[in-house]
Amino acid sequence: MKKVDHILIVDDDEAMRDACRHVLVREGFRIDEAADGNEAIELLERKAFDVVLLDLKMPGPNGMDVLGWIGQHASGTAVVVITGHATVDSAVEAMKKGATDYLAKPFTPKALTHSVHRILHDRCLARDNLLLREELDTVLGERLLVGRSEPIREIHELVRRVGPTDSTVLLTGESGTGKEVVARTIHTHSLRKDRPIVVVDCGALVGTLFESELFGHVKGSFTGATSTKHGRLELADGATIFFDEIGNVEPQIQAKLLRVIQEREITRVGDSRSIPVDVRIIAATSRNLTDEIRAGRFREDLYYRLCVVPIVLPPLRQRKEDIPLLAEHFLNKYNQKCKKSCTRLSDEALEILVRHSWPGNVRELENTIERAVVLTRDSVIHVKDLMWLGVAVQDELSGPTRLRDVEREYICRVLEECGGNRTAAAKALGIDRKTLWRKLRNT
Repeated sequence: MKKVDHILIVDDDEAMRDACRHVLVREGFRIDEAADGNEAIELLERKAFDVVLLDLKMPGPNGMDVLGWIGQHASGTAVVVITGHATVDSAVEAMKKGATDYLAKPFTPKALTHSVHRILHDRCLARDNLLLREELDTVLGERLLVGRSEPIREIHELVRRVGPTDSTVLLTGESGTGKEVVARTIHTHSLRKDRPIVVVDCGALVGTLFESELFGHVKGSFTGATSTKHGRLELADGATIFFDEIGNVEPQIQAKLLRVIQEREITRVGDSRSIPVDVRIIAATSRNLTDEIRAGRFREDLYYRLCVVPIVLPPLRQRKEDIPLLAEHFLNKYNQKCKKSCTRLSDEALEILVRHSWPGNVRELENTIERAVVLTRDSVIHVKDLMWLGVAVQDELSGPTRLRDVEREYICRVLEECGGNRTAAAKALGIDRKTLWRKLRNT
C-alpha cells in the first residue's frame, strides 16, 4: 500500500482548522489537528508528519516557538506558516527559522493545496536526486544479465515472473556472481522502476552507524548527530531497497529489520515516532544462511520473511559457455570507457579464459578484461595480455615460465604503463603500495 502523506494543522481557530481539513482530506491526505502550541508539540513528539500548517498567533507557545521546536527536534518536517497578521518581518523571521512557505489569511483552497503539493513534490525530487547521484557510476551495460546458459535462462524467467510483483526476493551465490545485477534487473521489471533502487551495503558499517544509515536519526541522538538524517529505508519509500550481504547484519538490527518487514514502519535512532514506509525488499548473501541460523548468527524468522522467492546464482565455473559472451560484453564496455579500439580476443586467449576456474566469478573476469584493454598495445587481446596476479599463464612465444617471473613481468609492465607511478600501478593491480613494494623487492 502506498504511503499517505500526514499533515498536522495547528490553529486556535476551529473554523480555520475545519476548512483546511476538508480541503486536504479531499486531496487524499491524512490529517491531525492541534488547537494550541502545547498540543502541537505533544503530537509532534509522538508522530512523524510530512507537513505542518502552523498559525503564528496562538495561546501558550506561539507559532514561532513551535517553529523553533520543530527545527530542533523534527527538522525533516516541512512547515507552512498561516497567519492573519502577515508582515514582512514575520515572514522573514519564519523563513529564517526554517519555514518552507508562508500563506496570509484568508487564502483560497487552491493556494493551500498548491503549496502542500509543491512542498511534497520538491521533497520527493530532492530524495530521488540524492539516490540518482549515487547511481551515476552505474552505466546501463552493468545492469544486463549476460548469458545464454541454462542456469541464466532460468534466472531470466524467474526475474520476468517475480519482477512485476512486490514479493521479497533472496539472492544467494558466491561473491562476484552478479547478485546486484540481478537485483537491479528485478527492479527494472517492477512497477517501481520509475524510482531509483536504494542499495544498502550491510558489510560497510556496524553498530549505531549502520542503524543510523538504515533507519535515520534525529538531531542530538548520539555524538556527531548534528542534524536529523533520513535513513535508507525512508529514502526507499515507494521504491525498492536492496540489502547486499544481508548475512553480515548484527542480531540487534535483524530484529528491527524483521519489524520493518512485518509492520511496514520505521523509527529513527533517538526518536519514538513511527514512520510508515512502502518498500519492496531484495536481499543478497554469499553466506549459507541455514548454517548461520544453526550457529545462532541469523534469525530463522527473518530468513523466512526474506526467502519468499529464492534465486540461486551459479558460479561462473558452472556456466563456462557464457564466458565468451561475457568477455565480449566487457570488451565492448571498456573499449568505450577507456577509449580504446580492441576488436576481439585471440582464440588462444579465449581458450585460456574458458579453462580458468574463476574463483572470483564474473567480477574477476570483468577485472581481467578491463586490465587487458587498458594495458594492451594491440587491437587484439592475446594470451600475454591476460596475465594477472596469482595465475601463471603460458606465453605462446616464450614457453612455460615460473609464477614469480610472470608476476614480475606483469608488475613491470603495469609500472611502465603508469609512467613509474607506484600509487597508480598499485591501484591498477588491485593491491596497496606496501604489497607492490614487497613484490618488487622479492622478485
